[in-house]
Amino acid sequence: MKISIVTVTYNSAATIKDTIESVLSQSHKDFEHIIIDGVSKDGTMEIVKKFEPFYDGKLRYISEPDTGIYNAMNKGLKMAEGEVLGTLNSDDILADSSALSLISQELEDKDTDCVFGRLYLVRPDDMTKVLRENNCGPYKEGAFFKGWHPPHPTFYAKSECYRRLGYFNESLKIASDFDLLLRFLEKNHLKSKFIDHVLVRQRAGGASTSFSGHVKGNLEVLRAFKLNGFKVPAMCIPGKVLPKVKDAIKRKIGLR
Repeated sequence: MKISIVTVTYNSAATIKDTIESVLSQSHKDFEHIIIDGVSKDGTMEIVKKFEPFYDGKLRYISEPDTGIYNAMNKGLKMAEGEVLGTLNSDDILADSSALSLISQELEDKDTDCVFGRLYLVRPDDMTKVLRENNCGPYKEGAFFKGWHPPHPTFYAKSECYRRLGYFNESLKIASDFDLLLRFLEKNHLKSKFIDHVLVRQRAGGASTSFSGHVKGNLEVLRAFKLNGFKVPAMCIPGKVLPKVKDAIKRKIGLR
């Protein structure tokens, strides 16, 4: 089963090497890695090209202007030739060499449309230091209305699901990943499986982690419900925020 992994880069020279090496280390070798660059100015593409010989023809890339991260992701997803599609951020890594193999094994089941798993949020300067774990567990109907959603970097779906249900909504600048998950799982009831394994290590940081980013992201989450024909649920935002607050308190007082 061929898996297409899309990575969007822009001035990612400090981290792209780790991302690439995590892909090349996979025991599952039937994959392609598509890198969509937004005309980086820091040598990102020079690093990518240095690794090209190690891919044995499994790497494709373009470097051109885009209108945002979701526009770039859509370019890559629409270029993809794999039976399964997923994204890997340019500052994240696949957690170990078994990640793609576990994903492929579950999606070999014709009755499974998509999978997701556990994720570690790690320190930007030391990916061995775990700040928080996202262990979402299996999807249950109605879970999105209570603030639940799987970590998008671990989400892989069969390509026909994208062709049938659409790609990222580019009008959303921060929460388009939430919108896509809501559309695939809660609205259209794709058959999903939870992989009880850490699939991705994600560096802390990003557009949604600042205070203003949290506010904008949560407003977009509410808009995503409306876009998908749902009433805005009262418990969604508290359900998303409170577990993170509790986790931060536990770390602060040394319980985790």
